[in-house]
Amino acid sequence: MQFERISHDPAVMGGKPCIRGLRVTVGMLLGLLASGQPRERILAAYPYLEPGDIDAALAYAAWRMEEREEPLVG
Repeated sequence: MQFERISHDPAVMGGKPCIRGLRVTVGMLLGLLASGQPRERILAAYPYLEPGDIDAALAYAAWRMEEREEPLVG
């Protein structure tokens, strides 16, 4: 699956999934949402973020939760 707003760069935040190459991780956004922070407050605190960035973080997290790891049969 392709997530245009999610980037992975070993030189940025240790390769954690980030929003558009910024030093804002998907995990940080999810943590803010999980703690009850409204989208409007997050966007006000991080003015370089866009509403679509929050949607992308949620979609990415949902996709990752659906992944299954299968043991290799050798």
